[in-house]
Amino acid sequence: MKNTTLCYIENPAGEYLMLHRVKKENDCNHDKWIGVGGKFEDGESPEECVLRETLEETGLTLTDYRYRGIVTFVSDRWETEYMHLFTATGWTGRIREDCDEGVLEWIHRDRLAALPQWEGDRIFLELLRREVPFFSLKLRYEGERLAYAALNGREMER
Repeated sequence: MKNTTLCYIENPAGEYLMLHRVKKENDCNHDKWIGVGGKFEDGESPEECVLRETLEETGLTLTDYRYRGIVTFVSDRWETEYMHLFTATGWTGRIREDCDEGVLEWIHRDRLAALPQWEGDRIFLELLRREVPFFSLKLRYEGERLAYAALNGREMER
């Protein structure tokens, strides 16, 4: 199993800095739009990982961020992943033009649903939008199809 972070950076216009994953080969997120983040390095806390990954991918140093929840991904294709989910509204620096992972773009949150993304991402983006307190979300995929979702240990109606 692996530990990762994911951060949705939001600007005052209600836009998230999204990463269109188009640059890496054999990427399970290929052509999907996601937040920024990545895998923990040995000994890192979730906060240290999100700060490092955000800086590496975007060039931004987060100054105001919140730990919002943990998402457990179970799949019949990939190893189990524990994703530590963050949002951020403050940062310093300038956005990199040359992200190795894909293309960075500000997308208004009302337009996110129209973009290619994982079905489970739509669930946790809605939880973030509704300002749900810290949560645990379990998502089980069969291939790219979401087969099961549970919020705080209770199966969700979909």
